[in-house]
Amino acid sequence: MKTAPRISKKVPPTTVKIPTGYVELKGELELPANAPGVVLFVHGSGSSRHSPRNQFVARIIREAGLGTLLFDLLTQKEEQQDANTSTLRFDIDLLTQRLVSVTRWLAEQPETRGLKLGYFGASTGGAAALMAAAQLGDQIAAVVSRGGRPDLAGNALFQVCAPTLLIVGGYDEMVLCLNSEAYEKLRCEKEFRVVPCATHLFEEPGKLEQVAQMSAHWFKSHMDISDDWSIAA
Repeated sequence: MKTAPRISKKVPPTTVKIPTGYVELKGELELPANAPGVVLFVHGSGSSRHSPRNQFVARIIREAGLGTLLFDLLTQKEEQQDANTSTLRFDIDLLTQRLVSVTRWLAEQPETRGLKLGYFGASTGGAAALMAAAQLGDQIAAVVSRGGRPDLAGNALFQVCAPTLLIVGGYDEMVLCLNSEAYEKLRCEKEFRVVPCATHLFEEPGKLEQVAQMSAHWFKSHMDISDDWSIAA
């Protein structure tokens, strides 16, 4: 007999501070009423929780009834360092361990304890999302990578068990090739979606909307409460 996950009340946009190792990361948590799960956004190279693209996708996912957590993978000081060196954004091991720490922190919070968890990764964040999913196993319900670099996850790809959706723009030729090779290594439930006539950032009219809808559907189908859950109002 399954135990129903805790059903949260609506949580308006809330700025949170997340301890991870020796640093504290800032994030924005928002939960619709009765959300069955939360999607953690793992931003890409040189970005942050304020990424307009991730903010847009997050809004669509919340409209689908799921919660979102957008957070910074680097501290302000580290972001300044990375702006000069571009090294931390490609330190996938560091980004992965911080994502794992944030995931465990989220799983312990009163508002989100017991909810299903998913990852939405972009660019290098896609690699971190897959490596963290491989490490956490069935604790992660679903993964979406938008224009990601899953190839940087290396052998961790063979260990991912969470249903994974890779989304790439049709004009993003190099990333398309890298995703195709990585897709073959995944042993989980998986899909590979190419958005026609879209470049790496999906800046063309209507393309990011397609990404958001695909992502929301993927998370909803894998994180929604199934018929055999016993829910108390």
